[in-house]
Amino acid sequence: MKAMTLMKITTKFASVLLGSVVFGATGAGLGRATAQEMDAETKARVERFEKGPATIDVSKYPAQLQDYYQTFSQKCAQCHKLSRPINCDYVLPEEWSRYIKRMMYKPGSNISAAEGKKIYEFVVYDSSVRKKKALDDKLQTLKPDERKKAEDAIKKIVDNYQ
Repeated sequence: MKAMTLMKITTKFASVLLGSVVFGATGAGLGRATAQEMDAETKARVERFEKGPATIDVSKYPAQLQDYYQTFSQKCAQCHKLSRPINCDYVLPEEWSRYIKRMMYKPGSNISAAEGKKIYEFVVYDSSVRKKKALDDKLQTLKPDERKKAEDAIKKIVDNYQ
């Protein structure tokens, strides 16, 4: 009887262990959005973003933002190509806030609130420098109160690092 109980426990343990290994091996990419999960329009946009550069020259950025770029690079590349956020058309603080919060809640992203704030400050600053024309164009499409809110958020971050 003891041998039979021991055999059942050993079999269950082996099954659980095997299941964990299989899940771990197949679940490693769970945080990545697959092509099947995206509609055709979104897939085309993402493919366009991912074809661009996968790095940013931050050598002329303030030292603290250069550090934040490292956080951005490390955390964002866990779930998708870094070229996606680098080349996307997000430039407004509200767009970045929504996007980063959505990424923070993805399984496996492991982006803490403090890291999310660093990423946010980096991408808002970067958008104001590297994507300035796109930012200015998008600001012009906003209602006056929305534009002021966006400009104030950008100014607060840019002024903080000058």
